[in-house]
Amino acid sequence: MLALEALYQIFREHPAVCTDTRQLTHGCLFFALKGENFDGNKFAAQALEQGAAYAIIDDARFKVNERCLLVPQVLETLQSLAAHHRRQFDIPIIAIGGSNGKTTTKELVSAVLSSHYPCHYTKGNLNNHIGVPLTLLAMPDATEVAVIEMGTNQAGDIELLCQIAAPTHGLLTNIGKEHLEGFGTLAGVKKAEGELFRYLARQNGCLFVNISEKYLPAMAKSNARKIAYGQTDRLVAASNSLIDVLLLQEMPFVQAAFLDENNVSTTVQTQLFGRHNFQNIMTAIALGVYFKVPAAKIKTALETYTPGNNRSQLIHRGSTTIILDAYNANPSSMQPALQSLGGMPAAHKVAILGDMLELGDESHKEHEAILRLAARQGFDQVVLVGPEFGRTNYLKYKALHFTDTDAARIWWAAQQFENTTILIKGSRGIRLERLIM
Repeated sequence: MLALEALYQIFREHPAVCTDTRQLTHGCLFFALKGENFDGNKFAAQALEQGAAYAIIDDARFKVNERCLLVPQVLETLQSLAAHHRRQFDIPIIAIGGSNGKTTTKELVSAVLSSHYPCHYTKGNLNNHIGVPLTLLAMPDATEVAVIEMGTNQAGDIELLCQIAAPTHGLLTNIGKEHLEGFGTLAGVKKAEGELFRYLARQNGCLFVNISEKYLPAMAKSNARKIAYGQTDRLVAASNSLIDVLLLQEMPFVQAAFLDENNVSTTVQTQLFGRHNFQNIMTAIALGVYFKVPAAKIKTALETYTPGNNRSQLIHRGSTTIILDAYNANPSSMQPALQSLGGMPAAHKVAILGDMLELGDESHKEHEAILRLAARQGFDQVVLVGPEFGRTNYLKYKALHFTDTDAARIWWAAQQFENTTILIKGSRGIRLERLIM
């Protein structure tokens, strides 16, 4: 069996890593991962034929030549290699967890830090037990700070990712009703997400704590080093342990102000809407101030950031504006999105909501509550998509319901919207973005 140090030397000579033969790059290391419905070992020979330098396998039957490197477990080897690579860097590693807004916060924080430092960060949504190792292994030698997104759907996930990434700093965006199938209750969510804070406390790391969020201050009550930040009514001098950000407006786009280390006020006009995005923006400002990014660079980074990838993405079609936020949804993210739409200055408003998945026994109650909230906003139309919303009392609230996105597309094609703002939000599995394709 190949030793980790020997594999790391091979990795230094061939630093590109791939786990999918459809995305191979010439000279890469192919890690033959296994899943419920596939066995990467079976593709080792194909990977070598397509240009991979080596294939890392854990089934000796597929060792076709000396370029097939046999290890006990491919996944554990990938994780161990990533952990070893990370420990070659003596730099800040910032972990971002939480129920909602992780990816947007990661993008904003990375934009701010990248404006002043060589910054490496999670691409896309690679935030699980495979994605985090891949992110770490892609970290260039010149990196001075890294931002690592960490996701979880069961207890122990964050602890594992911390053992691999060894973060020195970390934050939770918020705590909400997510993945209740795995966590059971909100208390289960707190315990699982709180693994990040507990790890940093044990390692003498630094916690960034948004004191404007309901549960985070109590969760951060430990002896760990803390940097608090939050929304303020007026700007006061920043200190070493408290950073305040002033919300100037949230509609149609968030405008905020903060003081730099010289107590000079800077105003930021973003392209993101709603109070929920203010929390993400505030986090990016706080980390920028803490890591001594010049205020002008913070301002430029946040003002030029354009949301994409179906997250708070604005699409203009004539006089109509579509807010496409169809990458993820749970009760804690649905509520502020609906409230933000309700506060927008638009002649007409339509909410198109897809099922919130993985809520377990709480699903019916939570879908009914979101429907009631949507009905109270006074929208021109509420449109529901998916079987979970189909079990609600939607007729009482005069909402439309479609079993799936394909059925909703027929209705959509017949509409002629004018001067309308439309929110499209649902869980990834509903694929609501197909509505407007």
